[in-house]
Amino acid sequence: MAHAHHDHSDHHHHHAGQNIKVAFFLNLGFTVLELVGGLWINSMAILSDALHDLGDSLSLGLAWYFEKLARRGRDQHYTFGYKRFSLLGAVINSVVLLVGSIVVLYNAIPRIFHPEPVNATGMMGFAVLGIVVNGAAVLRLKGGSSLNERVVRLHLLEDVLGWVAVLVGGIILYFFDFPVIDPLLSLGITGYVLYNVIRNLRQSMKILLQGTPLQLDMAQVQEQLEKLPGIRSVHDLHAWTLDGSYHILTLHAVVAADLPLQEGEAIKQQVRAAMAEMAISHVTIELEVPGQEGSHQSCGPLI
Repeated sequence: MAHAHHDHSDHHHHHAGQNIKVAFFLNLGFTVLELVGGLWINSMAILSDALHDLGDSLSLGLAWYFEKLARRGRDQHYTFGYKRFSLLGAVINSVVLLVGSIVVLYNAIPRIFHPEPVNATGMMGFAVLGIVVNGAAVLRLKGGSSLNERVVRLHLLEDVLGWVAVLVGGIILYFFDFPVIDPLLSLGITGYVLYNVIRNLRQSMKILLQGTPLQLDMAQVQEQLEKLPGIRSVHDLHAWTLDGSYHILTLHAVVAADLPLQEGEAIKQQVRAAMAEMAISHVTIELEVPGQEGSHQSCGPLI
């Protein structure tokens, strides 16, 4: 049974990797086309969206790579496995987008005061192409169940909305002589990219600094544990996450002094089952008898 589960998991990772791979090549190919087209059409809005798409291409490429890397599991070099490498990818991606956004803003802001003519027809053509390409990538990832696939799909849906905004801008430019709409769109898109970059960086930093997972309420975790039969109290609760989805918990539980070994093992199984319901994937438990609970404490109590 365990072997069959491994095969299913391996097949799922392979399927997820293939979906992300197709979306990556679709996105990267279009980003190159977009950069050339944006310069040719003289549109800052398209160049801003090219930056957004470049960020998504990086995300897709790194997600594809880490989807493959995650299949390796843990080894003597990385005893918790390779899941945390995805954070490195997120930080690299955020820095690239941050630098790119500054470059775009540096070029877009002067154009608000000195607008330049833009090829409105080309702008509309690229917008339609952008909606089609990103829409195709979203459909490819539809129904994907891995965290990587879900995150990437949301990014691509954002891109579709960005291209709808560029299309509206192109239509306005086609019918009205209002060239300032292009740098204004560029500022809007870049501002949105920056907002997401800063949010992602904050989340990544919290994970790297071993902050408590956002989904976990430690008071509730302690309450659930102390409800379990055989456990008198718990202390030294430490929770962190490897990659935002794989959560780890360590704890000391005080039990009866004369507890038989088999009952101790049963308590550990109950703890793991209760924590699995709270989306905690890995639990390390140390059982203690009354009077010992202060002897191993390395940190102060949770407040």
